Amino acid sequence: MSIRRSLSWSTAIQDLRNDRQQVPAGFLGARGRIEVAARLGKVVLVKADVSFNRAGIMAAATAAAKDHQRVYGSTWAAAMSVSLKAAWQAARTTRAKVAH
Repeated sequence: MSIRRSLSWSTAIQDLRNDRQQVPAGFLGARGRIEVAARLGKVVLVKADVSFNRAGIMAAATAAAKDHQRVYGSTWAAAMSVSLKAAWQAARTTRAKVAH
């Protein structure tokens, strides 16, 4: 006896779209602000010995969170969450560039 399954393509495609990682609102803007601040020398994300500068990352995230909160009107926790993710991503990218 065989078991027969039906497949709904619209449901399958919808499930695939829902499984993708969503980019939070304002993430790209926060990352852009952090990268510009790093280029201009306002913050240092990576030390000379190629270790992360946690104070610099937090300072960059705080500045980006203030802008994020002003633009999107979100809570401080949500703004810091987005900004810290962006700051760490920018720091990892910078560290990879410096290491090579």
